[in-house]
Amino acid sequence: MTALIDVQSNASENPLPDNRKYKMIAEDVSVYYDGIHTVKNITMKFKEKSVTSLIGPSGCGKTTFLRCLNRMHDMTKNARVEGKILLDGDDLYSKDVDPIYHRRKVGMVFQKPNPFPTMSIYDNVAAGLRLNGVRDKKILDEIVEDSLKMAYLWDEVKSNLKKPAMELSGGQQQRVCIARALAIQPEVLLMDEPASALDPIATQEIEETIIDLAKEFTIIIVTHNMQQAVRVSDYTAFMYLGELIEFNETKKIFTQPQNELTARYVQGQFG
Repeated sequence: MTALIDVQSNASENPLPDNRKYKMIAEDVSVYYDGIHTVKNITMKFKEKSVTSLIGPSGCGKTTFLRCLNRMHDMTKNARVEGKILLDGDDLYSKDVDPIYHRRKVGMVFQKPNPFPTMSIYDNVAAGLRLNGVRDKKILDEIVEDSLKMAYLWDEVKSNLKKPAMELSGGQQQRVCIARALAIQPEVLLMDEPASALDPIATQEIEETIIDLAKEFTIIIVTHNMQQAVRVSDYTAFMYLGELIEFNETKKIFTQPQNELTARYVQGQFG
């Protein structure tokens, strides 16, 4: 079986070490909207310091599942989540867990760049820190600089941090959003189509950022771009109609899929 996707990946070419622990585990997770079962009994394990891509046709439940991992459905009327999301063994849906505290551990970058429109570059990156009570300017300065460096934006903006973030290019705005998520020092970073609204050059910059961040963070991304999944991810999960169809190392998903539906999707026969 020959896939139509070029499987030359920029992610680690060596097999991931077997001793790499699972950072996050989803156990039998379901999501209901107004009683409709939209994500169906999904179990997945995410290894630390790796990139996992969620692929599948529009409406298959990728983003809905991703939002479970950050308890974002807590803010959605008539949404209900069942199952467990474990972060280092702790159930994030336990009644004893503070959702705000949890969101500091699991950061989120959205599909379209969404810097706070009235804030400067600096204030955008520092916003989460200030909400969490950080007031010391020296500490803020250090974390803002470190976060912008991790997002590969520091050299481009360091002399103009008071510039409104909305005046940056689309790719730069998205990297501000990545830096903002990194500033609160999460352990897991969720990305929902982080490059879909960007031009090819900005997309390449975001992908290079993702690959480098995986040296320190567990990253889970939603993407419609199968070539992007190949380029950046160690693991790939194919979803269809709210169900997890297949989950494996990315190269195996695209060259040796075990499920016929997966094979048809990665060969571009539907989607």
